[in-house]
Formats: sequence, structure tokens, C-alpha cells
Amino acid sequence: MKKLFTHNGSQGEFALACEHEWPTLMDEKSGEWKQCGKRFRQRHKLAKHKSMQIEGKLFECKQCGKTFNHRSSLTVHQRIHTGEKPYECKQCGKTFSQQSHHVKHQRIHTGEKPYDCKQCGKTFSQRSSLAIHQRIHTGEKPYECKQCGKTFSQRSHHGKHQRIHTGEKPYECKQCGKTFSQRSSLAIHQRNHTGEKPYECKQCGKTFSQRSHHVKHQRIHTGEKPYECQHCGKTFSESFHLVVHQRIHTGEKPYECQHCGKTFTQNSSFLQHKRIHTGEKPHECKQCGKTFIHSSSLSQHKRIHTGEKPYECKQCGKTFSQSSKLAVHQRIHTGEKPYECKLCGKTFSYSASLAIHHRTHTGKKPHECTQCGKTFSERSHLVVHQRIHTGEKPYECNYCGKTFIKSSSLIQHKRIHTGERPYGCKQCIKTFSQRSHLVKHQKVHTGDNSYTCKQCLKTFSQRSELAVHQRIHTGEKLYK
Repeated sequence: MKKLFTHNGSQGEFALACEHEWPTLMDEKSGEWKQCGKRFRQRHKLAKHKSMQIEGKLFECKQCGKTFNHRSSLTVHQRIHTGEKPYECKQCGKTFSQQSHHVKHQRIHTGEKPYDCKQCGKTFSQRSSLAIHQRIHTGEKPYECKQCGKTFSQRSHHGKHQRIHTGEKPYECKQCGKTFSQRSSLAIHQRNHTGEKPYECKQCGKTFSQRSHHVKHQRIHTGEKPYECQHCGKTFSESFHLVVHQRIHTGEKPYECQHCGKTFTQNSSFLQHKRIHTGEKPHECKQCGKTFIHSSSLSQHKRIHTGEKPYECKQCGKTFSQSSKLAVHQRIHTGEKPYECKLCGKTFSYSASLAIHHRTHTGKKPHECTQCGKTFSERSHLVVHQRIHTGEKPYECNYCGKTFIKSSSLIQHKRIHTGERPYGCKQCIKTFSQRSHLVKHQKVHTGDNSYTCKQCLKTFSQRSELAVHQRIHTGEKLYK
């Protein structure tokens, strides 16, 4: 060991030099061992330094065989086996195995952030955090996946990514046994069991189990839509919605049904479609046991039990259980008839009405009575007809108890009790309880005699009058 002195004979700032020849410091040209030459202010630090790798000897852990250059490093390592944590935080009681970890932890309480980014001014409590942050500016991603070539700025991100290839899921839920590739995913999952929702909206009080869900929810209040489509300028509150929307422009439909080849832009639509082939109906009503393919169908069905009708017409106040029914109803007020018959040009408010009308042209009557074989163009007509066979009369008059096959017949009957005569003649102000009676009456004014006797050619304005007249020729006497 050499002692170095200044011009006044006192020891310099780094006065003690190490002369040990290190095997790792060979001169490449001469092949001779170099002296270490490292300098120290204090003698005991030099002694500690010289204890490293003397004659190739290392400090070995007796429990696991791991070796270290410094005795102090071995001492810290052995605390893994003993569980010793001698450094305690005075403020929260947390303990640490290393003094450096204790020092870093205390900055949580003090708020100290001594490491400053020279480019943006952001400060950090740990040097390693600053080093990672600086990669944002430099674009450096030193950790590369050997399997797919993807690079990462942080070792931890690289480690998490590799589990995609290995399938490793080291974090297991103790309650249900489900495993996860990331610790954070396990922590979020465990809130399903505990019911914990630590993220609360300050505006409406709604709580969330995940921070990301809380952030998305807040955009409802702020109206923020940070994701913009570069094609049409439309904005979205969630990045996923933008991704799905962009497929409108690209025409991409990445989800294909293996049964029928149909493709879809959204995975959710694809999953729902597959249930057509499998017959799966996973959404069950707890009240009546009815099952549905779509959760939205179940939500609509539940309103039958609750009587909820959340969709209200702004013009007349009528409410509906489904938004689609409200949209159809509003055509009464607007007069909109978007469904047009290609054969005759007649328009309709409802697609079902157009489909029924088409049968006028085709003559198609798809609804057949199984008892007598009579066919009908509309299902509702078949239902009414079948009551002739069953004798069912579901519509009862609340005045006299008389029952009817059709609701329209009940409405007409009730006018006997109420005296209502809604059909008025424009020419003589005479009123009628039924439209058919008005039509017959109007023939008095028009002189329309459309019913002719085949034997004497006498004409009549009503079919009933012709029937009475024909008895003159037949000699029939109904009343004895």
C-alpha cells in the first residue's frame, strides 16, 4: 500500500491506494496483471475493498451456495433466509432488510423527490425511476423478447410479456383457484370476492373496483372524448370504441363463424351469433325461468315483470318498455312511412305492415288452421278464427258480462251502453255506432244501388234489403 502526500506533507483527498494485482485487470498488450490503483479517503474502507476476491476467494452463502464480492452483501443476502428486517420506519412501522430500501421508503412520508429529469423537470424519489423515465425522451427500449422481437423500456414489462409465450400464471387466487400472469390482475380479481370498490366518483358517488373503469366513467360527466377517428373526425370516450369504429372505414371483419362463414367487426357480436348454432341461452330470468341469447333481451323481458317503461314520447307522454317501440310510435306524430311497396308504391309506418301488404299481391296465406284447413294472410286473423273452434271469448263487457271473440266486437258492443256514435254523416249529420252502418247510410245520398235482383233486376242500396226482396220470388216465409 502506498501513502500519497500533498506538497505540505498532509494526506491528500484520496490518499490511500490499492496495489493489489487483479486477475480481471490484465493488460491486453503486455499480458501482465495490472494494479487496482483505486483510492480511498479512509484506511478501513481500503481494508474492506482489499477483502474482495483476494486470491480468487468469494464470500459464499452456506444455505444456498450463492457467492458475493463483499461480506456486507452476503450479510444482506442472508436476511432472505432468516427473514430479518432490522430497519424500521418510525412513521408507519414497516420494516426492511436493507437500509437503502428504508431510505427510499421514507421519501413516501417526506415527499422528497431528489432526482430531477433535465429534459422535462419531472422529479422522482428513486434514481431507478428517473432512469426508466428518461427512456421516454430517448426512446430506448433495451429489453427485447427473444421469441417475438418486441422491445420494452422496463425489465418488469419484459418479464410480464414473456408469460404470454410461456403461459405462466404464477399468481393464484386462494379463494377460487383462478391463476393470473400479473400480480395486479390478481389484486383486481380478489375484489370480486371482497366486494371492494376503492375508486369513487366525486360527482355521483358511484364506486369502481378498477381505476381504469373509474377514469372511463368520469368522461360521462366531463364529456371528454379523447380518441378521434383520422378518417371522419368522430370522437370516442374509449380507445376500444375507436378501434371498432375504424373497421367501418377499412371494412375489416376479423371474427369469422366456423359454422356458416359469417364475419363480424366485434367479438361480442360474433359470440352472440355463435349461440344461434349452439342453441345456448345463458341469460335466465330469475322470476319465470325464461332464457335468452342476449343480455339486452333479458333486460327488456324483465320489464314485463316490473312494469317499467323508461322510454317516454315527448309529444303525448305515452311510455314504452323498449326504445325501438318508442321510435315506431313516434311515426304516428311525424307521419313518417319509411316502408314502401315496390309493386304499388303504397307506404307503411311498420315493416310488419308492409310484409302483410305484400301478400295482397302474391295471394300468399301462410297461416293455416290445423282444424279446418282455412288459411290466412295474417297470424292475428288465424288466432281470432281458431276461437270459433275452441269457443273462447276472451273479451268481456264490464257493463253486462257479455263476451266476444274479437276486441273490436267488444268496442262496438260497449257503444250500446255508452250511447257513443263516433261515425257521423257529412251530409245530414246523422251519426252511427259502427262504420259499416255509416257506409250503408251514405248510399242514400249517393243513390248507389249496387245490389241487383237477378230475377227482376230491381236494385237496392243494402244487401239486407235485397235478401228480404228475394223472398217474394222464392215464397220463403221466415216468420211464422
